[in-house]
Amino acid sequence: MPRTCIHPSLLSADFANLEAELRRIGTADAVHVDVMDNHFVPNLTLGLPVVERIQAVSAVPLDIHLMIEDADRWAPAYAELGCESVTFHAEAARAPLKLARDLRAHGARAGMALRPATPVEPYLDLLPELDMLLVMTVEPGFGGQAFLEVTLPKIRRAAEAIRAGGGQVALQVDGGITEETIVRAAEAGADTFVAGSAVYGTGDPEAAIAALRGAARSARG
Repeated sequence: MPRTCIHPSLLSADFANLEAELRRIGTADAVHVDVMDNHFVPNLTLGLPVVERIQAVSAVPLDIHLMIEDADRWAPAYAELGCESVTFHAEAARAPLKLARDLRAHGARAGMALRPATPVEPYLDLLPELDMLLVMTVEPGFGGQAFLEVTLPKIRRAAEAIRAGGGQVALQVDGGITEETIVRAAEAGADTFVAGSAVYGTGDPEAAIAALRGAARSARG
């Protein structure tokens, strides 16, 4: 069975009760933590000290998504905390190859994210240096947005390139993921799915995770 990973987004959780919210997603493969600086994206969330506390109390691995300027400077610090995966934006990195290697050197899986309008082709040569490629399926910055169908061809091209390279790189999508859109993203080749309101906006996050995973697995065959 191909891998199918569900990463609930903490952006949709209750920020006043994060430890309790983490306990509600114990069957998730990881928790997606959005770090925003109000510069790279027009929103401000949390930073290194809060992530350090989340890391200390979370029973599921942390998948850090850095939507920040100066990713080269800040990303390694999240890896040093012991976060399982750290993803930086290609548009915010001056030296993405060096940064990916730095993250791996600190023990984290190295991820690189692309905005919806950023083409994947200029970055395909970097795939051997990455553990995950994140194709944003909404404009980064806010949860609750609708899935952008225009990103599906890019997901397909990325999936084809990953398969051609041996299939070792996870292909993540983030934005507007529901039980309906996860099917289209999975059919296009994605295998790792960030879901915010589709998990935390329900009365039973564990059931929502199971439903999303089942829908994606069926779509992926």
